[in-house]
Amino acid sequence: MKFKAICENHLYSKAYSKGKRAVTSALAVYVLPDYAAKRLARSHPEKRVVNRIGLTTSKTLGKAVVRSRCRRIMREALRLIEKERPLKVGFLIVIAARHAAVNMKSTEIKVQLESALAKLGMYQGK
Repeated sequence: MKFKAICENHLYSKAYSKGKRAVTSALAVYVLPDYAAKRLARSHPEKRVVNRIGLTTSKTLGKAVVRSRCRRIMREALRLIEKERPLKVGFLIVIAARHAAVNMKSTEIKVQLESALAKLGMYQGK
């Protein structure tokens, strides 16, 4: 399933300032409850509440090719994690790449993202 993207800058700012944060060597993950989730669920084709995802890479990481690669790897890691274990819904999730992410493989990024989401209590059940 494609992710619902965060499109407004003010939502990124809110997630950075008011959200819970978990930081690893390669990623910083911010989570904030999405107060518009129920309103957006009405417009969803299946009437489901979903998470809105934001992926950020700074220009200090490298040129466009490097930044795009980091975003692709983060997106794929999140997709694989959601496939294995469902996440709680109704949240704004912002994932920011750090300098260590440039040289990491996709499996290492996935492990770090899993640990960050576990620290934030984003997994359903258990």
